[in-house]
Amino acid sequence: MLAPDLFQSTFLRGPIGAYVLTPTPEAVVMAVNDRFLQWTGRKREEMVGRSLFEVFPDDPADPGARNASSLRDSILETIESGEVQQLPVTRYPIPRTDPQGRRYFEERFWDPVNTPILDAEGKVVCILHTTNDVTDRVRAEQALTQASRRKDEFLAMLAHELRNPLAPISAAADLLAMGLDDPDRVRQTSSIITRQVRHMTGLIDDLLDVSRVTRGLIQLDARSLDLKRVVADALEQTRPVVEARGHRMTVQLPAGAAIVRGDHKRLVQVVANLLTNAARYTPEAGEITLEMAVDEGRVQVSVSDTGIGMGPDLVEHAFDLFSQAERPADRSQGGLGIGLALVRSLMALHDGSVSAASDGPGRGSRFTLSLPRLDAEPEGAAADIPAAREATRRAPLKVLVVDDNRDAAAMLAMLVE
Repeated sequence: MLAPDLFQSTFLRGPIGAYVLTPTPEAVVMAVNDRFLQWTGRKREEMVGRSLFEVFPDDPADPGARNASSLRDSILETIESGEVQQLPVTRYPIPRTDPQGRRYFEERFWDPVNTPILDAEGKVVCILHTTNDVTDRVRAEQALTQASRRKDEFLAMLAHELRNPLAPISAAADLLAMGLDDPDRVRQTSSIITRQVRHMTGLIDDLLDVSRVTRGLIQLDARSLDLKRVVADALEQTRPVVEARGHRMTVQLPAGAAIVRGDHKRLVQVVANLLTNAARYTPEAGEITLEMAVDEGRVQVSVSDTGIGMGPDLVEHAFDLFSQAERPADRSQGGLGIGLALVRSLMALHDGSVSAASDGPGRGSRFTLSLPRLDAEPEGAAADIPAAREATRRAPLKVLVVDDNRDAAAMLAMLVE
């Protein structure tokens, strides 16, 4: 027969939380082990001799909370049945006190088991309650579920965005097949096809860029450059979408150069993504502000707007791959919502960072880029434009067109001819 001290030590030092309760509706705590005290931040003298529901009450700020009553019901059922009760994973917030002495409830999840301890006559003399703190597991499962849901929403949106341009392209192709005689109508039809193809190409390029970045296949053409030139190119690139929505654009740049090391094309892509997002998520005739600040070690570029803003949850996940703010029902602005994920990845490749902030829904957003500053002169452009040369007459050339898509090869051959 093992010594009683060994049984007590096994209980107190056990790897899972445990406490012993009286078989009464009050469920007075008779003993509690070290693991449970560690998880809940309690001292033994704060629990022993007191009702479990006095030590761990429901959160008064949560009118729908029934944690204490549900646990009490399960304990009473254990007493009446004399059988073990395995409860499902349960949300049971734990009261805590912050350093300022204010009380709050910390959300925790448990997998409790009530085990009746019987005497020789089969009477319940106490209840052994064992439990594990499974909060981390539950939150990981919730995160996976949320990520899966966002992925499903993204795939549905992707299908919509890729199919959307096909209707005008198909209609335009049918009109051309009818042999239009009006040159203006032909040009209009052709421009529709070109515009929709460019839209689809942009979507696919974004997808390919995200894929390349996540697999580490992006190669930067890094050199010292003036970030003010990057900003100028990004402003020029996004001017059509800003003007189309009637926004007022304010640009504030420092007097001197802002030299950083980076890939000009990719940094233009980063700033343009932020400007495009600001234009899309700001109601018409809104305001967009781009500011640049230079200090001894960093160059910062911020883009703020008077748009729809973001709640705290969305700010936290703004740069997640499948995360996106609410859009109008007609989704007239298009896009896949992967731009910010791409921005974060490209900034990381430049040893930089990006952050998001918002005062709440309807109160605009602010995105800030930060890059290490260089004390150097900008290098030449990645691809300088060669000087104009006098045209020389050459003999006709033969061009071989190869493509795994027969129609693509045929159209390219016609274009070359």
